[in-house]
Amino acid sequence: MDTRRRNLPLFLLASFIFGLKTYIVYRFLFQIEIDNALQEFIIFINPFIASIIFLGLSIWIERPERRLAFIKYSALIGTLIIYFNLLFYRSFTDFLTIPQLFQTSNFLDLSTSIITLIKIYDILLFLDVFIIWFLCKKVDVNDIKANSRRTKSFALVIFLLLLTGNFLLAEVERPQLLSRGFDREYLVKNIGIFYFHIYDVFVQSKMRSQRVLADDNDVLTISKYINDEVRNDKKSELFGVGKGRNVIFISAESVQSFVINNQLHGEDITPFLNSLINHEDTFYFENFYHQTSQGKTSDSEFLTENSLYPLSGGAVFFTHAQNDYHAMPEILKSENYESIVFHANTNTFWNRNQMYESFHIEQFYDKDFYDVTEVNEIGWGLKDKEFFTQTIPYLRELNQPFYAKLITITNHFPFELDEGDRSLEPYDSNSITLNNYFPTVRYTDEAIEQLFLQLKASGLYDNSIIIIMGDHDGISANHNKAMASYLGKEEITPYDYLQLQRVPLYIHIPGYGKGEIMSKIAGQIDLKPTILHLLGIDTSHDIYFGNDLFHDDRKGFIVQRNGNFISDDYIYTNNTCYDRKTGDIIAVEGEGREKETPCSPIKEKVNQELEYSDQIIYGDLFRFIQFEEN
Repeated sequence: MDTRRRNLPLFLLASFIFGLKTYIVYRFLFQIEIDNALQEFIIFINPFIASIIFLGLSIWIERPERRLAFIKYSALIGTLIIYFNLLFYRSFTDFLTIPQLFQTSNFLDLSTSIITLIKIYDILLFLDVFIIWFLCKKVDVNDIKANSRRTKSFALVIFLLLLTGNFLLAEVERPQLLSRGFDREYLVKNIGIFYFHIYDVFVQSKMRSQRVLADDNDVLTISKYINDEVRNDKKSELFGVGKGRNVIFISAESVQSFVINNQLHGEDITPFLNSLINHEDTFYFENFYHQTSQGKTSDSEFLTENSLYPLSGGAVFFTHAQNDYHAMPEILKSENYESIVFHANTNTFWNRNQMYESFHIEQFYDKDFYDVTEVNEIGWGLKDKEFFTQTIPYLRELNQPFYAKLITITNHFPFELDEGDRSLEPYDSNSITLNNYFPTVRYTDEAIEQLFLQLKASGLYDNSIIIIMGDHDGISANHNKAMASYLGKEEITPYDYLQLQRVPLYIHIPGYGKGEIMSKIAGQIDLKPTILHLLGIDTSHDIYFGNDLFHDDRKGFIVQRNGNFISDDYIYTNNTCYDRKTGDIIAVEGEGREKETPCSPIKEKVNQELEYSDQIIYGDLFRFIQFEEN
């Protein structure tokens, strides 16, 4: 009795304090959507159940000082896990995964961005740790006795009942929850951050085994799906229109479509990109969506070069850089194209130095190739105008035809720009991030206009196809309140937020003269077949999940990595099926509501595509294929 009076109350008190802190973070710092009373109940009880189970493991530790140390350090480690996830969430509205923890080469480059995410009040998140440490210090270890076998058995039964109850409630609220690992918010909402990380370890271990178990039969199944559901081997009207031309691909950092043809302070935000929309040589895709996940710019590159989906957790550039791929540069090489990337950042960031080799990119002009000074440098490398200016001489030296990708930097979080470089004043809202976003977007717009003039002066313009694409979103859901204010809305609904994932895509073909605004839905997955077809390159033996954007007969939906999608008629997000054109809710899935909606048939295909793409990556399936002899 004495043991339980002195030991269990401390362990339970520590669990209550830590659980309360965790609940506050879930409910008020993570912007997790709560749709019903059951979700509210689950997200309330989960922190306390997790705390009781994890801190309760101290019952099995015999030595009193080690038992107290376990409680103290468990609280500290648990708090650090929560805090690192919070910092990550503030930037990406997402949760950390195991693969991201191994992206250590990015940490130094991210240091400036991380500092901007830290808030003064964050110190309060460690208050419970100080309290728990203080309580442990007040305990006399001589009064703590070993727990009996009966006590341990009783605790084990209680813990298993609590854990089972938590997971049963989660399964009732979200059937087949653990098979939907691509939706991390639902996992955290229903099982909590700690169980999510344990689940993530299990998933990553399972994925590692897929390469060992994979064989060429998997390729045949996927190839059949692509032939039946994705590929259209009929040639579009623009097939071969750019044969023999250079391809200059501008990856516009964090540029979203909401700034295009929009104003701030009575001025156009992107005057040059606006003017390019109606240019006779330009195709502008107004419903083009980024499809990146945690890999951000590297995911964008992976999508465009391979027409495969990125992974739901981490970045393929880190986790599977040694795979065999059949990327666009490899295909272009067989057509005598030289493939080059220009990016004034370190070559190890996003592990590009390794992944580019797997893509058969022949040269990477990284930061070492540029004259970077205190004047022309911005947090991540060269400012865009200087970057383009210093890149032009390299472009002129290349053998033609070439495929050159130019990756900009200035419009990168935290969107800092010297006043002398601003030609548009910041917005005025409660979000510093959104406020500063507008001047950096304007700067990138001006830099791209400058590049067009430089390409003309260098003689490269007329014999090139110039592609401008926003690589991913720059404004996360954490800034929805400020975004709603700017857009003149009462709030940003899940439908609105998915529409904000549109990024600009321009395909500019000098001298073509028949450009137009393209309204059909499109995504980054479509770039590979589109570019290759423009160059007159046959892709009938390739494996990819995109469509030629100049072909009318397409599969009709664009997939987000978390399982959301946009189709010709519907938008599916947050468990809800919307009318794409009006934004009206058509149906909501879930308990007590419709389980089959107009979105359901497309949703099955979406999940199938994501699964097949994952199989290709995790199983390294292209190692079984000789594409040249296919």
